Amino acid sequence: MPAPLSAREPLPVVLAGARGHGRSHLLNIHRLERLGLVRLAGVCELRPLDAAELDGLGEPAQSDDFEALLAATGAKLAVLSTPIQTHTDMTLAAARHGADILLEKPPAPSYAEFRRMADGVAAAGRACQIGFQSLGSHAVPAVRELIADGAIGEVRGVGAAGAWVRDEAYFRRAPWAGRRRLDGLDVVDGALTNPLAHAVATALALAGTTRAEDVTGIETELFHAHAIESDDTSAVRVSTTVGFPVTVAATLCAETNGEPYVVVHGTRGRVTFWYREDRILLQRAGHGPEEIVYGRTDLLENLLAHVTDGTALLVPPDATGAFMRVVEAVRTAPDPLPMDAAHWRTAPGEGDAHADRRVVTGVEALVDASAERLRLYSELGAPWTAPAPAEVR
Repeated sequence: MPAPLSAREPLPVVLAGARGHGRSHLLNIHRLERLGLVRLAGVCELRPLDAAELDGLGEPAQSDDFEALLAATGAKLAVLSTPIQTHTDMTLAAARHGADILLEKPPAPSYAEFRRMADGVAAAGRACQIGFQSLGSHAVPAVRELIADGAIGEVRGVGAAGAWVRDEAYFRRAPWAGRRRLDGLDVVDGALTNPLAHAVATALALAGTTRAEDVTGIETELFHAHAIESDDTSAVRVSTTVGFPVTVAATLCAETNGEPYVVVHGTRGRVTFWYREDRILLQRAGHGPEEIVYGRTDLLENLLAHVTDGTALLVPPDATGAFMRVVEAVRTAPDPLPMDAAHWRTAPGEGDAHADRRVVTGVEALVDASAERLRLYSELGAPWTAPAPAEVR
């Protein structure tokens, strides 16, 4: 019988990208170090972390050369929180060096790059976990079980809504931020594909349509109020083999930050899932409302259990194939349309006094209406929309 994880030698891990969102991975590695599960062997950053940033994590090797760091440390795990356009090459490099990988979402900027990554990892015999933390929520299988048991009747569709605030500093934080392409490479850093990508992936998961082949058609509506290349206010409707649609409406131009959610509509009820809180609300005919908060499995811990005990991965690459079809539809759609200034106003940012933000009039109500009615912005009468959505099959 295999020894429990806590009784084994800690696995050496290399973290690529330790600032910004990568800091959450650094803190999680620190937590797992204290449990004796991993050891931070190396950090790959353009500028080395200082002693304060490494507080409690010892003196790991540091380098801006990822492959050299892998070779020098003998890392068994690699956590990648790097620019989107670097994901495929860095994942394949880690696999060549014998490391299993936790890769931040989105897994790649195009479907072709995604397949190159996933096929290369499989050929190398390594494991790759895609960092959709919401798919580690125990609410996901619970909701799918409710659906399978007929608790809300026949499913009519799944809608997701995300309304967040991002100021101009957010789009200046890195050269690739707010870009569709950079130096000839696809980036596809839009509201649906990066900051609110969890809404897309979670909606698809609750619908039971996670594989690429589960998708039969995609409609997109992409707009931006900020002076950026990518979309900051967008909507997508996915046609699926299960016979009902999945819609997601997202904006980074809300008045205030809202808690994103997914709602499963049935003929006799509904389930609403606030995926960052692991909280669901079950409403069904003949019953009072039931609210339940679930636990969550950490994706790096799940990867550790997979490589040591054979536990099934929660988010292997192929479980994000449908999400990548959405990324591909966004990538190949016409460039997002700028909103006329009549439809947005400038407001102070939420941290940098010199970084304003743009607030789209009434956008929160439109995002909620999309999730409720399974409609795109143009079908809801949004005044800034184009006459017709782009469709990809």
